[in-house]
Amino acid sequence: MKNLLMKEFKLATPVITYLFIGFSLMTFIPGYPILCGAFFVCLGIFQGYQMNRDSNDILYSVLLPVSKSDVVKSKYLAAAVLQMVTFMFCTIFTFIRMIVFPHAIVYENNVLMAANFIYLSFVLLIFACFNAIFIGGFFKTAYGIGKPFILFIVANFSIIAVAEALHHIPGLEWMNVLDFDFMTKQVMSLVMAVGIYAAVTVISCRTSCLRFEKIDV
Repeated sequence: MKNLLMKEFKLATPVITYLFIGFSLMTFIPGYPILCGAFFVCLGIFQGYQMNRDSNDILYSVLLPVSKSDVVKSKYLAAAVLQMVTFMFCTIFTFIRMIVFPHAIVYENNVLMAANFIYLSFVLLIFACFNAIFIGGFFKTAYGIGKPFILFIVANFSIIAVAEALHHIPGLEWMNVLDFDFMTKQVMSLVMAVGIYAAVTVISCRTSCLRFEKIDV
């Protein structure tokens, strides 16, 4: 598995995929749907799958002395590593906004989602959605990437729309505050999002392993 993972990062992941991690800096943009940063990171991972399809990476991988399930697991693990690196940066930038710039005018007058624990929760939900819909959809055929990515795009921007709307509902204002007095609910939401991300990714990976075993590459 270690060698497969190294193959993913050195051969199957284009430079542009790593550059897209930089979109985590969108956490700092005021008056903008900052969750789009998570989408662009997923777009970067998608670019890798597009390159791999053109270079017959899946065929090359199954010809190696490894099991087909390990090929699937390496793909999921590589995506998870990229997502967790992005999440780490988003978390750092979120704390900077919450601690260093809590009363900055550009952020206080922002009617869109603030960078807080709810924001981080939705970042994880978008990543979970990508793993289930796109990567899971890819391993239905081990070739097609267009349809699963379009489905992910629809789901992604639906999540962003819901996230931007929820804190405007009376009684849910706590979802968009930066005051640490209201952090308990936000932290609980983040813990739930971590659980959802882990469960969805693991279940999708196992399902993809079963599907891939039946595909004649």
